[in-house]
Amino acid sequence: MNKSVSAAALGGTAAPSLSDRLTGAGCALLAIAIWGAWIVSTRHAVHGHLSPATVGWLRFVVPAVVLAPAWWRIGLWPKRGFLPFLLCFLGAGAFFFLDVATAMRFVPAADVGPLLPGTMPLIVAAISVLVFRERLGMGRAIGFAAIALGVVTLGGRGLLYPQDGAWRGHALLLIGAGMWACYTLAFRRTGLKATETVGLVGLWSTVVLTPYGVPGVVEAVASGYGREVLFQLLIQGLLSGVVALVAFGIAIERLGSSRAAAFTGLVPALAALIAVPALGEHPDTAAIIGVAATGVGVVLASGAFSGRR
Repeated sequence: MNKSVSAAALGGTAAPSLSDRLTGAGCALLAIAIWGAWIVSTRHAVHGHLSPATVGWLRFVVPAVVLAPAWWRIGLWPKRGFLPFLLCFLGAGAFFFLDVATAMRFVPAADVGPLLPGTMPLIVAAISVLVFRERLGMGRAIGFAAIALGVVTLGGRGLLYPQDGAWRGHALLLIGAGMWACYTLAFRRTGLKATETVGLVGLWSTVVLTPYGVPGVVEAVASGYGREVLFQLLIQGLLSGVVALVAFGIAIERLGSSRAAAFTGLVPALAALIAVPALGEHPDTAAIIGVAATGVGVVLASGAFSGRR
């Protein structure tokens, strides 16, 4: 790792080099494109013929198998950095997925983006400032405030109309955002490569979900939904479970936790757009405000218009 990335990891006092920024931004954009499709496909699956545990098993079994050579070299758990790895498992593993997939039973896809990847940068930034003394600058601070506006707009709608049950999904998504923030901040402190961390998280998540997920897969295939199982295996397992997490891990390494987290604020708009033709879900006014606010916020929070730090 070069000096600029190391300095950014320790205190955020030096900006990443141009090469690191381009590589990190490209990997972050790839990850958020996959996550936009993942939100819609998960929403469709848990409203269809698959339970959250079944979809979660399909999500994690692929990285556990595909990345087996990576985690096999270090064993079933890391010899050093066990606590950061535990936070990664809790923040991006089986329990995180069950929390988010259950939330999607109560809220439309347009709500998921602002409240999950939209809120996560706020939590990461707060921890980075309070714990690691990172300086955000005025532009990035305004960006995070815009993201907060989007979150408050959607949360307020859920409180105003509690009878539709959306507040349950909103609460679960906010919990999930906190879990994902732990993963984002703990990732680089594990001392592991992206493939090793993702593979180990996939392995232990598969172990946790197997007793509940495998029977659901068998039942779905026996009922004639084998094509849907294969589709979820591709979207959940290969793209979201391997490609997106490895790409986002590289983005964290090259950009730093706070800057990489800011890119995820672009997911809401993408998920809302995909949900219109795929699910027939048209966002209401609150959702449009939430998506727009987080979209503007992520551009500012990523530091795109900031000067030299």
